[in-house]
Amino acid sequence: MNILQELNDMQRLAVETTEGPVLVLAGAGSGKTKALVTRAAYLLQQKGVRPGELLAFTFTNKAAQEMCERMEKLTGFSVRNMWVGTFHSICLRILRREAEYLPFDSQFVIYDDSDQQTLLKRILKDMGLKDKEFHPRAVSSQISKCKNQLMTPDDYFNDVGTEWDSTVAKVYDAYQQKLLAANAMDFDDLIMYTLQLFEQHKDVLAKYQQRFRYIMVDEYQDTNFSQYQLIQMLAAGSRNICAVGDPDQSIYGWRGADIGNILNFEQDYKDCRLIKLEQNYRSTKNILEAANQLIEHNTMRKPKALWTDTEDGELIEYQELPDDRSEGMFVVETIAMMREQNFDYKDFAVVYRTHPQARVLEDALMKYGYPYRVYGGMKFYERKEIKDTLAYLRLLVNPDDNLSLARIINEPKRSIGTGSYQKLEAGAAELGLPVFRALKRAEVLDTLSPTAQKSVKGFVQLIERLQAMAKEVDIPELLENLWTMTGYYAALEQQDPTSAETRMDNLREFAASAVEFVDNMTEAQNMVANGLMDDEFGDAEDNAPTLENFLAKIALITDTDNYDSEEGSITLLTMHAAKGLEFPVVFMVGMEEKMFPHGRSLLDEKELEEERRLCYVAMTRAQKRLIMTRAMRRNLFGQYVSLPPSRFIGEVPVELINAHTLSYRRPEVKQEAAPRPTSLFVSRPKRSFEPQPNSGRQLINVGDKVQHAKFGQGMVVKVEGTGEETALSIAFPGQGIKVLIQKYASLKVIK
Repeated sequence: MNILQELNDMQRLAVETTEGPVLVLAGAGSGKTKALVTRAAYLLQQKGVRPGELLAFTFTNKAAQEMCERMEKLTGFSVRNMWVGTFHSICLRILRREAEYLPFDSQFVIYDDSDQQTLLKRILKDMGLKDKEFHPRAVSSQISKCKNQLMTPDDYFNDVGTEWDSTVAKVYDAYQQKLLAANAMDFDDLIMYTLQLFEQHKDVLAKYQQRFRYIMVDEYQDTNFSQYQLIQMLAAGSRNICAVGDPDQSIYGWRGADIGNILNFEQDYKDCRLIKLEQNYRSTKNILEAANQLIEHNTMRKPKALWTDTEDGELIEYQELPDDRSEGMFVVETIAMMREQNFDYKDFAVVYRTHPQARVLEDALMKYGYPYRVYGGMKFYERKEIKDTLAYLRLLVNPDDNLSLARIINEPKRSIGTGSYQKLEAGAAELGLPVFRALKRAEVLDTLSPTAQKSVKGFVQLIERLQAMAKEVDIPELLENLWTMTGYYAALEQQDPTSAETRMDNLREFAASAVEFVDNMTEAQNMVANGLMDDEFGDAEDNAPTLENFLAKIALITDTDNYDSEEGSITLLTMHAAKGLEFPVVFMVGMEEKMFPHGRSLLDEKELEEERRLCYVAMTRAQKRLIMTRAMRRNLFGQYVSLPPSRFIGEVPVELINAHTLSYRRPEVKQEAAPRPTSLFVSRPKRSFEPQPNSGRQLINVGDKVQHAKFGQGMVVKVEGTGEETALSIAFPGQGIKVLIQKYASLKVIK
C-alpha cells in the first residue's frame, strides 16, 4: 500500500521532510491531521523508526486516539506503545516512571478543576478571605498563570505588584502545601514538575532526548510558555521536530497560549523548513474568500491564503433582527426552511461568543420542539454520582487524599456529619497526619460522640476491605462491590424514582467504560506477551489495566474529548468550543460590537486580533452555508441595549455578502422592485446595505404580527423591495418562514 498516494503535493512534502526542524502552516480544513498521521506512519514504515522513538503532542486525547487508529490502518501493525497524547498525559507518564526523584510517590492522584475549586474554597475560608474579593475561580486562574510561567509561590510573592497579588501568593503557597500533603497534583503541576525534574536531573532529560528521535507537535499556535519550554528541552537532542499549526487560529491567549511560539519558530530553529498547507477541503470558495479577507486585517500572522477547487457556493448571509428573541426565532425558522432542502438537524450549528447567548436560542428551539444539544453543558464525569465514585476509587489508591475523603466519608449518610469531620480534621492537623490515617488514632476518635466513633470505625474497615479487593479483582467487579458495600445503590433506590434511574444509568455507563478500559489494556499486554508489539522501552506497564491507570485516563479527559455529535440534534456552542469541528450550516449570532468582538478587547490591539482570529475560526467551520445575524436590541442582564454591527461584518467584502438590514432611511436613488424570491433569502443589490422602504396599501415593518388566511398568525422577519411588489419573509410557528409578495398575500396587520 502506497501511503502517499492520496496526498497533495504540499502534504507529501510535509510527510517526506523528516530530518531537522520543520514548520507546517496548516490552514483550516487543509487536511493537517491526514498529513500528521501519514508522516508518523511514514517514519515507522519507511524510515525504520520504532513506535517508542516517536513522540507526538496533541491537544486532546480524542485526537491522540484518532491518530493511533489511523496509523494502524495505514501501517498494518500496532502502535499502542507510541507516545501520542496531550502534554498532560505525556508528562504524567514521565512522572510516574521517575517518581523516585519527586516529592510525591508514584500513586499520586490528579485533581481536576472541580477538586481544585473545592480545595481553594477551604483554604480561602481558613485564611478568612471573602469570596467577593478573592473568588476561587479568579484565584485558581492566577495560580494557573503562575505555573504556566514556571513561577513558584516565592517567585510570585517577590514579583507582586498589588496587595491582592501578595495575598494570592500566600494562598498559592498554602495550596501547594495542601496538594503535597495529599499526594496530589493539578494539571499545571504535571508540566511544571516535569520541567523541574529535567532541570535538576540532566541524566533523566538526556534519557528522554536520546529516546525520542522524532517529535511532532500539533496545534503549535496554542502552546503556552511551559509547554514551549518542554518542547525545547526534548527537541534539543535530535532536533527532528515538526511543529504543525496556524497562527490565524490562535484563540486561547486568555488561558496562556502564546502566538509568539509559532511566529518565532523560524528564529528558534534557523535551519527550519517552512511548508504551507493551503488547499482547503471543507468550505466553498465564497466562505474561504470571506475568511481570507477578514483575517488579512491582522498583523500578527504569517502570510497564507486558503483556496479550494470546489464550487463557489452561496454568498454569506447577513441578517439583522429587531431584538435577540427575533434572532432566536429567525435561526429556528431558517432551520425549518432548510430542512425542506434535505438538511438534517445534525447539519446545523449555532455558534456564539459567550454562553449566556444560548438562553434565547434554547427558548426558541424548545418552543417549536426542535432537538438540540448545548455543547459545554454538564459533562459526564462532573455528575455527582460519578464524582462520588471517583472519590472512593482515588481514596483506595491514595489514602492521603483528604479531598476525596471529605467528599465521601458521609456519602451515603453514615452519621459522620460536618461537625464530626471538622473534629477529625483538627485532630489530624495536631498530629501532622493525613485525615484517613488519623481515623485510626484513639485520641482523635475520642473527640467524637459514641455513634460517630462507631461509624468512623466502620468506614475505615469498609475502605480497607475495598483496598484489599482492588488488588484481587478487576475494575468492573470492584465497582459493583463498591456501590453495594458502601450502600450507594441502596441510597439511590430511596430517592425519587426518575432521578434514581437516571443516576443508575450513569453508573452503568461508568462501569461500561471500565470494561472497555480493561479490555483495551489487556489486549495490549497480550500483544506484547505474544511478540506482536515492541516493548523495548518498557512501555507496556503504561497499558496495564490497573486502577491507577484507569483514574489517570479519566482525570486527563478534556472538554473537547466530550464532544460527540448527536444524530438528529442541532448543536449550540461557543466559538471557542467550535474549533476543530465542522458543520454543513453554521449560524454566527450576536454579530455586534462589544458582543463580538468582546467589549474587553476593544482597547487592546492584541486582544482585538485574537477576536478576529476567533471570527476566522468560526467562519471556517462552515462547509456549505454561513449565516450571520445581528440583533438591533439585545437584553443584557435585564436591560435592553442597542449596539452597532460588528466591525467584522464590514471587513468582509460586500460582494461576498447578501445583506438584509433593518435601516428604514429612504435611499437617495430609487431601485427596481425585488423579484419574487426563489431561495431562502431574498436577493438584493450586493453593494447596498440600505433596504427599500415598504409602501403601498399598507405599511408593514419587521416585527409586525400579521394574519394570513392559510398560514395563520406570524411575525414579519424581513422586508425587501418597494410598493405592492414588496417581498415579506414571515415566520409562521410550526410552518417555517414563508416569503410572500404583499400584493397577493392579503395580509392583515395585528395591532
